[in-house]
Amino acid sequence: MWNDPSAPATTGALAGVRVIDASRVLGGPYCGQVLADHGADVIKVEPPSGDETRAWGPPFDGDAASYFVGVNRNKRDISIDMAQPAGQELLMRLLEGADVFIENFKIGTLERWGLGSEALRARFPKLVHCRISGFGADGPYGSQPGYDAAVQAMCGIMSVNGEEGGAALRVGVPVIDLVTGLNAVIGILLALQERNKSAQGQFVESTLYDSGVSLLHPHLPNFYLNGKVPKRSGNQHPNICPYDAFDTATTPLFLAVGNNRQYATLCKVLGRPELATDARFLTNAERNRHRDELRVELVASLAQLDCVDIAKRLIDAGVPCGPVRTLDQVVADPHTHHRGMVVDLDGYRGTGSPVKLSRTPATYRQRPPTFAQHTDEILRERGLDPAEYAAVLPRTPVA
Repeated sequence: MWNDPSAPATTGALAGVRVIDASRVLGGPYCGQVLADHGADVIKVEPPSGDETRAWGPPFDGDAASYFVGVNRNKRDISIDMAQPAGQELLMRLLEGADVFIENFKIGTLERWGLGSEALRARFPKLVHCRISGFGADGPYGSQPGYDAAVQAMCGIMSVNGEEGGAALRVGVPVIDLVTGLNAVIGILLALQERNKSAQGQFVESTLYDSGVSLLHPHLPNFYLNGKVPKRSGNQHPNICPYDAFDTATTPLFLAVGNNRQYATLCKVLGRPELATDARFLTNAERNRHRDELRVELVASLAQLDCVDIAKRLIDAGVPCGPVRTLDQVVADPHTHHRGMVVDLDGYRGTGSPVKLSRTPATYRQRPPTFAQHTDEILRERGLDPAEYAAVLPRTPVA
């Protein structure tokens, strides 16, 4: 069973790994949730004002917006005023037993506190310190703040996203933030693996800009070879044809035909076998050169067909395709639930982990924490008296 809320916190591929997650917003918290889902003990450290995504609603679950709820389950929570020396000292006490430190402070903040990467490495030689930032610390854009949409614009993703002849569009999900979080997970796991050999931690960096540029496939490889700046092409693929959305008698159908065999099967199922032997459409290269003519033929063939019915017939025949669906349809789909992609736990509903391990699966043990919910528990585990640090331990968000 992929979703086992009853599994103890000591299970999971990362059981025993201790993480201090002092990041906010999306990329860092998403990274922390991935680690937590797979068994790491993740302590989220919020600033006195709280992670700003707690207010990014509606909708809200209690006093936390869905934006916060979506990336902070399985974590314990404490708030520390790290602008004060006592708060910085308390952070150091938490890091004494940690394997991983995730943060996305404004670059220069930790250094100003005397807690930069070199200082951390000197004090905690085995610590994996992961920094998530917009552009890195140096270079022409070094230290600039970065938000997903702005980086989508700067790295070129918006330039290839949108209708043919239309304006550049932001991708409808914060894809750069999410991939930056996943790249941070990869970097942390690589560093932990290397630490098994060297017994040394290291600095891991994941930036929005690097992650955005890394996503530009196949557009960058195309540009490297032909020097042509790609244009927006709507749902069409720049290299493959037919690879596009087509109207049917009911809802749109997306065809993702990747080779000549699939194309011939498509033509057969549609009752148009002559299109498979038409010289204009014999190969992918020819179909690309005559994509407008092919689209006319396919639109005519699909116009009177029911989307769900023809999609099933095509899939059964080996042609990749799918109805263009809305989110309510996705959540209601039995396969979504069969794959454990909807998590229900103690009144919380969230999106499951896409990473499936056979022996040590992800588990969902705790709903997202309230602000500073675990302060006393976290400190007492470390032999610390919460009263001693009361001045830097806000219990409710400070406006």
